[in-house]
Amino acid sequence: MDDLIIRGGRVLDGTGAPGREADVAIAGARITEIAPGSTRTAKREIDARGQVVAPGFIDIHTHSDYTLPLNPRAESKIRQGVTTEVVGNCGFSIAPALPGTSAMLKEYLSASAPWLPMKDTSFADYLDTYPATSVNVVPQVGHNTLRLMTVGMARRAATAEELQQMASLLEEALAAGALGLSSGLFTAPGANAAPEEIHTLARILKKHGARYSTHIRDEGPGVFEAVREAIDVARQTGVHVQIAHLKLSGMDNWGRAKVLLDEIAAARAQGIPVDCDQYPYDTGTNPLRNLLPSWVQEGGVGPMLERLKEESVRARLRADIDRAGLNNFGRIPSWDAVRVAISASQPGINGRTIGDVARERRLDAFDQVCDCILSDKGHTRILVTSMAEEDVNAITGTPWILVGSDGNSLATEGITSQGMPHPRFYGTHTRVLGACVRDLRLLSLEQAVHKMTGGSAEALGWTERGWLKPGCFADVTVFDPARIADVATYESPHQYATGVSTVVVNGEVVIDGGEHTGALPGRMIRRPTLH
Repeated sequence: MDDLIIRGGRVLDGTGAPGREADVAIAGARITEIAPGSTRTAKREIDARGQVVAPGFIDIHTHSDYTLPLNPRAESKIRQGVTTEVVGNCGFSIAPALPGTSAMLKEYLSASAPWLPMKDTSFADYLDTYPATSVNVVPQVGHNTLRLMTVGMARRAATAEELQQMASLLEEALAAGALGLSSGLFTAPGANAAPEEIHTLARILKKHGARYSTHIRDEGPGVFEAVREAIDVARQTGVHVQIAHLKLSGMDNWGRAKVLLDEIAAARAQGIPVDCDQYPYDTGTNPLRNLLPSWVQEGGVGPMLERLKEESVRARLRADIDRAGLNNFGRIPSWDAVRVAISASQPGINGRTIGDVARERRLDAFDQVCDCILSDKGHTRILVTSMAEEDVNAITGTPWILVGSDGNSLATEGITSQGMPHPRFYGTHTRVLGACVRDLRLLSLEQAVHKMTGGSAEALGWTERGWLKPGCFADVTVFDPARIADVATYESPHQYATGVSTVVVNGEVVIDGGEHTGALPGRMIRRPTLH
């Protein structure tokens, strides 16, 4: 007897093939059979008639390592059908924190993980003590974190000794089970690394069969050069490269999506191992301080705050932004395109634009930016509307572009319900299936499910997750294709998606009739060592 049978749904197996009506049988953590009109019996049956039965969605680019220890039920993600989250992205990871450095790491990550306690830890101990969660967790180690531990926030190349120390910390993380290395070359300290530093670390990844994901050096005016730099890592070292949240940011780039996609597609056609992910929104999010040129952050948050008090520094920053636009985001129409997500010291401005606040206070908008950073001690987080909808849709509608929310697992109650975060935290995957498939018809349903399941599994090098096949792990999502939708908005972001009725993780039901069961069956998925 099986433990569970999901009967009568339209099964999309994650390969992109057309769906078929079938029953999915599960015993323990594995799928035992997929067949129409199965005669197998089970302890429990779920009626999925009129619904789609798909592999659990893989959120291939997230920052839920900031929140899962505080919200292990992963409410905002599991209710979208997400069963697996890849964490440690954009060069930021919670480990390793060498002895005496956890306070420095916490200050560095303060705008992204304001409520998360941190401690000195090795990467192995970090994974070994990770709490039980509702979703599977795939860890990466961050290059920014490794550089912080070795070079600090100094604006220079690493010495040979420092690079060797980074390499040793990377080897330790890989031995502990990290999927690979992520980078965030758009901001300090990663921005201070030359391509040769990344190539050195990438060769270590290749040796271990590990992977490299990157928030490229510039998503604004230098996006084409930055994408070429990422592709060159794959070309020169042979390591698999995942380009994170592909976009064309800044008004000077609008309308160029096809050119960029064609260039990446040409590299893929040459056999260069590169994949990309994207979230289907025209707005990004970041710490406010990261919109400024990276030179202002040299030495860390404290020295940056002192610099921002000086009018000469503000004048230099204004000139830099007037010439090149915002760091990583390019030129925006005005400061009305920048909305405060979380201000710890001024919660009353959460959800309001910098331009609006500046006008109310009769301040120059850039002075308001600097004053926010000073008031929050660098912790302010913002949303930036910097992309053209035409480009976003072109990228979303490309079948080989994968789906990553670039967001945290949040909840509508408790500590993670604070502030006005990006609605993608609650809605990315359901937006793809609802607005992008059903309403805009950018993709077929089969293509969209493949992007979020089998396509992502292929990019991760997996064979036992991401598909509905006998023998695969029983990560399953059941949804109504007519009802599935993202509900979260910029004005009211803390709202769960609709249309997902059942989610199974490793054979255990976590979402049952649309409600969370409280189950925490997720696993820490470690990269196997190669022998």
